[in-house]
Parts: sequence; C-alpha cells; structure tokens
Amino acid sequence: MANINILDARGRPIPKATFTGGTEGFGGELARWTPPLQMDDAALLPHMQAGNARADDLTRNHGIASGGVQLHVDNIVGHYFRLSAKPLWRRLGISEADARLWSADVEAAFYEYAEDTVNCWIDAEQRRTFTMIIREAVATHTRSGEAMAVAEYVTRQGTPLKTCVKMINPNRVSNPGGLQASRGLRGGVKLDKHGASIGYYIREPEYIGGMLYNPLILNGISGNWQYVKKKTQWGRLQFLHVFEPTGDGNTRGTNQFFSVMSRLKMLDRFQTAQLQNAIVNAMYAAIIKTDLGGDQAFDIISGGDNGDQRLKCYLNTIQKYHEAAKISFNGVKIPHLMPGEDLDLLTPGNSAQGFAEFESAILRYIAAGLNVSYEQLARDYSKTNYSSARASMLETWRYMLGRRKVIASRLATMIYSLVLEELLDKKIVTLPKKSRFSFYEASAAWCNANWIGSGRSQIDGLKEVKEAVLKIEHGLSTYEKELANMGEDYQEIFMQQVRETKERQEAGLPPPSWVRTLQLDEQEGSNKDEL
Repeated sequence: MANINILDARGRPIPKATFTGGTEGFGGELARWTPPLQMDDAALLPHMQAGNARADDLTRNHGIASGGVQLHVDNIVGHYFRLSAKPLWRRLGISEADARLWSADVEAAFYEYAEDTVNCWIDAEQRRTFTMIIREAVATHTRSGEAMAVAEYVTRQGTPLKTCVKMINPNRVSNPGGLQASRGLRGGVKLDKHGASIGYYIREPEYIGGMLYNPLILNGISGNWQYVKKKTQWGRLQFLHVFEPTGDGNTRGTNQFFSVMSRLKMLDRFQTAQLQNAIVNAMYAAIIKTDLGGDQAFDIISGGDNGDQRLKCYLNTIQKYHEAAKISFNGVKIPHLMPGEDLDLLTPGNSAQGFAEFESAILRYIAAGLNVSYEQLARDYSKTNYSSARASMLETWRYMLGRRKVIASRLATMIYSLVLEELLDKKIVTLPKKSRFSFYEASAAWCNANWIGSGRSQIDGLKEVKEAVLKIEHGLSTYEKELANMGEDYQEIFMQQVRETKERQEAGLPPPSWVRTLQLDEQEGSNKDEL
C-alpha cells in the first residue's frame, strides 16, 4: 500500500508536494509555456522604447487610453497640488507653535513663487505652474512608467528666485552612442557599485527641415548626449527621477499600458471595423438584379471576343436607359427597369450584435490593468448601484493615494526642497532661532511635507458627510484628515469660518446653524455647572 502512486491523464505519476504552475499542468497545457528567468531590467530595457512609443500613440489616438491617463491626473493631482509643510519639530528642537508659524510663512512664499500663473517662474520654459508640472509628471509616469526633470538655476529679470525645473521626456534618456548595457550603465543611467544612480545621459533633440524628430527613432547611434550628474558636489539635486521600482536592480520604470496594450489596440481595430461595417450597410438601400444568362454574363466579364467593347456597350446601354426613364410620383422617383431587371430592397442587418457585451468585457480587462474602475473608464454607470459603485471607486481611490505618495508627492518634495534652499539662502524665509540644526544638517526634517491633491469622489454627498462627521465626533478621524480627503486644507477652512462668522455678526446676520448649536451646548453645560 505504501507504493501506490496517483497517475495523471497520461499515466504518469503526479509529483507530490509541488506547485502545478511549475509543471506541465494537469493536461499538459503549460508544457510549451517556458518564459525565461530575467531581472526586471533585462526584460524591460530591450523593449522599453517600442513600448513607450506604442503607449504614446495610444494616448494620442485612442479615447479610452487618453481617458485612462486623464483619470490618473485628475484623481492624483487635481486642480491644485497644495503644500502642507510639516517640519519634524521635535527632531529640530523647536516648539510646535514655532513650527506652525514657520510652516505658514514657507507655504505663503512657496505658493507665491510656484503658482505664479502669469510668469510661471518655477518652469524653465515658463509655460507651467507647479501644479501643471506635477500633472504633467503624473501623465508621463502613466504613459512611460517614470517622470524626469532637471533642476536649473536661471537668472531672469523680475524673478524673486533663480531655481526652476526643466521637464525631460524619458525617451531622451539612453546610453550614448548605442552602447551596450553594463553593470555601470543601463538605460542611460550611470550607476555606482551599489546600483545607485549618479548621473543621466540626455540625448539632444534633432531638427530636420525645421521640424523636431524623435532622436531615438531617427538614429539610435549618432547624435549628441549631455551628461547630468544627479547631485552637485554640495548635495543639491540636479536630476529628478521618480518611479516605483518593482524588483532588484530596477533602473527604469515600466509604463502602465504594457499589460493591456494588445487589448487596447485590438479594441481600437474592432471598433473601427464595426463602424466601417455599419457605414457600408447604410450606404446601399437597394440593388438592381438582371436575368442576364450565365454564359452571356461570363462572356462579357471575362472578355471573350472583343470583351472590353461588349462590356462598355452593355453598361452604356443600361445607363442611358435608366437616365431616360425619369418616372416620379409626388417627387419620389420610381425606377423603370430594363426588361429582365428586378429591384431588390435591402434591409440592413444588425452589424453591432454582441458588440456592446464584447466591448464591455475588454474594457473591464483594461480597467483592471490601469487600476481604475470600469465605471470611471467607460463612463458607464447604467449597470451599477450605489454600494457597488462606491466599493469600486474606493479601490481606485486607495490606488490613487499610493500613486500620489510615491510619485506625485515625491517629485513635489524634491522641487520644494530646491525652492526652500534658495528661500533660506536669500533670507526670504528664516529658520526659527531655537532650531538646533541648519538646513543642510537636517534637510529631510525641514522639507518634510504633506501634499493635498484632488478630493475623493462622492456618490451620495449627504451619506459621506455624515460618515465623516461621525468619525470625527467618535475620535476615529480628524478635521485635517477628512478635509484632506475632500481636497481642502483644514487650517484655511477654520480661518475662513472665523472670518465669515465675524462678518455675519457685523452685518447683523444670524450665525450659521452649526454655530448656534455649539452655543446652545455651551449654555447648557454652563447651566449644569452652576447647578
């Protein structure tokens, strides 16, 4: 009994205590599936340029892909990416009150410079505000898997600071001269012995006939590359590169569309074919049939003796006959056919039968790959209820919060650290006197910050506001957290409420209902204390 073996469908013993994913499968369906064992760079870098080019093409020409990118931008960043400075005051040896005052000063100075919508000083090209830079970075990261920028120090008339950033297309970063990847150089990134990036090779764009061409597609070997160190000698960032590594030795980022690219392209072709089919069906309402004998028709079409002349003569005769037979009734033409001809009215078929279900299935697959809900991607809420839609959007929101922290907030903090360094250097902002560390001694503590982006989408505002109020009242959340989920800064809300309450009193208006409720509660409490 101890030698009994369990056999598979082919009569072979089934190995014990093993994962079927590493075998041929129960029916041998995995026998030919033998992907190579590779590190992420080995799998990505040879195909990165082609994949990024295809993702760019999809987002330019396919509405679903373009909408998927825009969903990331609007949910991660929103219309204003707000700085909430949070210096580590205990580490810096200052009081919380001093940290609050310093943060308010820094936030005002940063907003004045970074969100200047007229001059756009923060952008080296003077086209983007700080929020626009972060929105572009998130869109680029979705398409290319990474976002890049170079820190510049430019003297310009009228600008209070010289610090600015130049956005870099990731497609421009590559090995100079088409060099083979090595331990110290991969994907245009120069690495130290530990695998940390120390510099980047940026290919200069090329112009032919006054037009800008993609340097990687035009010629992969010739051209000019500029080497930019990641940091200066004194530690100031020069090259800003953000992506989320997925494995050991990951040098470049993977674009969001790799897993769904084939489905998106096939969906595009299928939709185009369906549209063309519908147009063709709508173009022809009727056809004219003829009883011309088979031998005669074949003789005319195939040629025969003087086939060309006979075919032309036959077609001209038909045309002249139909043009001469202008019979109409109340403006509607009635065709008078030649002897032996018959009019056959066509009834267009349903060319889109099953198309909606098929398209919906593909869109669900694409939505899963882009980590957004199907309802948001397809703009289709016809088959969902409140509970399922809210659950789906909460999953999307959780993903967006992670992307905001890892990508958008990280790049924003890099830019903030550059601006803060110059603000302190020019004494536009000064450190609290009791601080025990300078900016360079504890830059991470001084630059610690939260970033408030787009608020969470609300399906039923009343229910979700009640939920937030109950969380605050029972000590499960705070005004800062709940207002941040709405895309607002609680300090600004509080100050605005104080101003509005005073203005209502001065204008002789009653206070808001929630203020009256608080006043009544305070009166009842004082009366109980007196008793």
